[in-house]
Amino acid sequence: MAVPADMAATDQTATGALPTGTAGDTTPTGPIRVKRAPARMRNVELLLLLVACGINGAAMALVQLGATGEIDQSVIILGGLLAILVLGMHVALRFVAPQADPLILPVITVLNGLGIAEIYRIDIANGDAGWDAAGVRQIAWTGLAIAIALAVILVIRNHRVLQRYRYIAMFTGIVLLLLPMLPVIGHAEFGAQLWIKIGGFSFQPGELAKIALAVFFAGYLVESRDSLSMVGRRFLGMRFPRARDLGPILVIWAAAMAVLIFQRDLGTSLLYFGLFLVMIYVATGRASWVILGLALFLGGALVASQTLGYVAGRFEGWLDPFNQDVYDAGGGSYQLVQGLFGLADGGLVGTGLGGGSPDRVPLSQSDYIIAALGEELGLAGLFAILALYLLFVSRGFRIGFSGQDDFGRLLGVGLSFVVALQVFIVVGGVTRVIPLTGLTTPFLAAGGSSLVANWIIAALLLRLSDTIRSQPRLVVGP
Repeated sequence: MAVPADMAATDQTATGALPTGTAGDTTPTGPIRVKRAPARMRNVELLLLLVACGINGAAMALVQLGATGEIDQSVIILGGLLAILVLGMHVALRFVAPQADPLILPVITVLNGLGIAEIYRIDIANGDAGWDAAGVRQIAWTGLAIAIALAVILVIRNHRVLQRYRYIAMFTGIVLLLLPMLPVIGHAEFGAQLWIKIGGFSFQPGELAKIALAVFFAGYLVESRDSLSMVGRRFLGMRFPRARDLGPILVIWAAAMAVLIFQRDLGTSLLYFGLFLVMIYVATGRASWVILGLALFLGGALVASQTLGYVAGRFEGWLDPFNQDVYDAGGGSYQLVQGLFGLADGGLVGTGLGGGSPDRVPLSQSDYIIAALGEELGLAGLFAILALYLLFVSRGFRIGFSGQDDFGRLLGVGLSFVVALQVFIVVGGVTRVIPLTGLTTPFLAAGGSSLVANWIIAALLLRLSDTIRSQPRLVVGP
């Protein structure tokens, strides 16, 4: 994983301390100049952003025409203000991160805009308006999320600074995870103890905890990867870690099980543990960690399905959703079956925005927005949305693996993977590939905490890409 040679070359170039050549030495001796790639990425980003804003505006107009037959200019104006904010972020990137990846911002703009359009469409069906409408609140949260993401880019000028604060990140992540368990401010919804509520304001701190834990995992694994990867006994062609080195994975497994038992959230538990497994695999290159981790998690989930009623209900609804008793049971398969019928009604090309009945599915604005979009955009529309997620994640992985420092690589891969895993868990649950978990779809679903967290992830990836591409390149020539 380590690439010290590249880092050494970069440092020597930056300080002008490159040694002169000697006999038998392959060190270049010709004239040396430092070359920086031109800042041409932003023009590409601007063009794509204009296309993204056009798609979002068209989606909002089609929703209104399909559902009411007329255009509500107030919502169009609110959407226009968001477009101005996104373009403002683009302008800021020209000054503070000119080499940032040009595709990330347009991709999340389209995803965010499609989510707002679909949430607004469900508001129309439910007769919600003003601040009671989830779509209006989603627009407000999007404005706040963009502002926070911009602040992250302005404050964090180099991602390596985060490595110094890895243990503060660990402490912050643990506190955020524990906040919903506190009396008075802890708040349970739909059986899961995941929110804090202060006055009329509610927030899900676990969404921010995943970012803090990704920073801690990256910093910790950079320090400890040698002891986690160099020693151990070989078994079945793989080198397994020593018992004394199992501490980290056991601690994370215990934390994931605590989330499953006390906060009653299978999806978040799987998300945290999966994040750690991927990052430790990338750091050590040993598949034995993944095998051990999967065995631990599946064993814990199996025990939970036999002892915890809500987990048993999720498994029963997944395995036999069309059973009438399971369908009618409280917390049964009603939502899952309604979502499947909605997807089937959408067919290949969908009913058209504003032409379906996505409001019949419980929580169609949040947990089941994929089913709502599948009904109105069809299988083709869902594939297009999944392609956008694939593009976002692939750019994140590319940024991570292009880094010249191990911390940046692990952080880039971890942040990208957490989005990919969340999408897989949500889409897999809605389409009955895996049991339902209750997570929200990044950028699409209603929910301020999820939206803020995912925009921060995008901001960190933009900062990572700018830092990596801004590294001076050594050029030796005549």
